[in-house]
Amino acid sequence: MDNTKNTDLLETLLERKRQEGALKFTEKKKKIYAEGITSVSDSGILDNALNIGDKALDFSLKNQLNQTVSLYDQLKNGPVVLTWYRGGWCPYCNITLHYLQNKLADIKAEGATLLAITPELPDNSINTSQKNNLEFSVLSDVGNVIGKNYGVVFKLTPEVATIYNNGFGLNKKNGDASNQLPLAATYVIDTNGIIQYAFLDADYTKRAEVSEIVTALKKLKL
Repeated sequence: MDNTKNTDLLETLLERKRQEGALKFTEKKKKIYAEGITSVSDSGILDNALNIGDKALDFSLKNQLNQTVSLYDQLKNGPVVLTWYRGGWCPYCNITLHYLQNKLADIKAEGATLLAITPELPDNSINTSQKNNLEFSVLSDVGNVIGKNYGVVFKLTPEVATIYNNGFGLNKKNGDASNQLPLAATYVIDTNGIIQYAFLDADYTKRAEVSEIVTALKKLKL
């Protein structure tokens, strides 16, 4: 059953999940995750990732239907909302993807296309798409090639990597042993390929609010 109210902010849903985690996780695990977020913040990734005013780099990736999707081809039809998610194993990602699907009409109403990128192997991204009934393209960026070009990829701390690999087999899901993941970054890219909105946060439990994305899309029409 979907308990999401249409008026709920994404942050409200994510905060509920954070509170669940706070009750469920041991103090040791909480400390490991907190140190993991600090490591990302201290890495300088937030300063080096592509940001507002930068030119978005073109790419072509396969979606869940095995179709090749090119960013610049999509920009011929209107602006693009480009968002990264860590994987179908991440509860915060699933909440966000489900929310984006519920709000997809709002994004489309502004003439925009939504593209989601994950480092998971195609079979896993297909499963995520089906599980969340996604009607937008989910693109598999194996090896984080595109993510690295955008500067949004970081290496997990050994402690977090161990938890992820023992818990759900991160390396198997991504098809490599790099223990690298992307930020949950979101960009609004105008038809000239310029980034006009950027959400970048070291905390994987924080995500771009759809209302902010829609506001950014509306500004493109001014």
